Amino acid sequence: MSETLKLTKSVVEQWVVTDQQAGQRLDNYLVTRLKSVPKSHIYRLLRTGQVRVNGRRVKPDYRLQEHDTVRVPPVRRDAPEAPKTPSHGLVAVIADAIIYDTPALLIINKPSGVAVHGGSGLSFGVIELLRTLYPNAPLLELVHRLDRDTSGCLMIARKRSMLRYLHDLLRNEHDIEKTYVALVAGRWPERKREVSAALRKNTLRSGERVVRVDDEGRESRTEFRVLEKFAGATLVQATPKTGRTHQIRVHAAHAGHPIIGDEKYGVDTVNAEFRQLGVRRLFLHAASLRFADPTTGHEIKVEAPMPADLDDSLKSLRGKKA
Repeated sequence: MSETLKLTKSVVEQWVVTDQQAGQRLDNYLVTRLKSVPKSHIYRLLRTGQVRVNGRRVKPDYRLQEHDTVRVPPVRRDAPEAPKTPSHGLVAVIADAIIYDTPALLIINKPSGVAVHGGSGLSFGVIELLRTLYPNAPLLELVHRLDRDTSGCLMIARKRSMLRYLHDLLRNEHDIEKTYVALVAGRWPERKREVSAALRKNTLRSGERVVRVDDEGRESRTEFRVLEKFAGATLVQATPKTGRTHQIRVHAAHAGHPIIGDEKYGVDTVNAEFRQLGVRRLFLHAASLRFADPTTGHEIKVEAPMPADLDDSLKSLRGKKA
């Protein structure tokens, strides 16, 4: 008979949010506090309203405030297993990706293929790798997210005050500038400098999350600028003026020029054609960030070099320019 894990006692718990915990999303807070509980079960508790904040039902993305009271129903927890640790090689990759480092903020040039968080079959994401690299750091919290296949600038707060400051900038939408570089299908018109189309999240029966253009969705706007033209493709700079999930990818597709390598919103035949030319993944790179330093007011601008795989793809395409 195989040995079964012992389960800890199950009771109702109430936690008061501290100043250091304020600003976190509720789901991330619960994942941290309930380490031995599967994420699927945590989200089921949230979805069914069994987790309450100050006696009310709230959504998983609710930002906790200092002194909030979080009530968690009885949850059966497995006895903790020995924690897994990432390989030295994987940690070294993240260490080499750091492009901005202060006591309050890290910015990394996130490699494509690395998720921001572990889960969904991945043992380690950026946060887990950074916690291995900085085991004594009191705080390492994502300021925003990048899709797993997107490379480039990703901010991680090391102080709660910086996390709150940057979240305020992101909410204001015009106070922080994020620019991306994307290779899109076809010839993007020079005159088309903006795509403005409301976006709405949808969840398919399979559980897959997709974003669609929908007049009843949230206002969304992206500016585009042509950088270079190739046979059958255009390199563009994309500057999102709002911060919606998959915004650049959906707006590019809506304009009739999906990002090459995009398996969710792109065109399979186009992706296959350019795969033969060396574009083997989503060609979307978060190239730079620009915002004001909260202490001095001086501008901070951080640029993430183009990854070698995308750079090599461009070199290959330049031999076939339009």
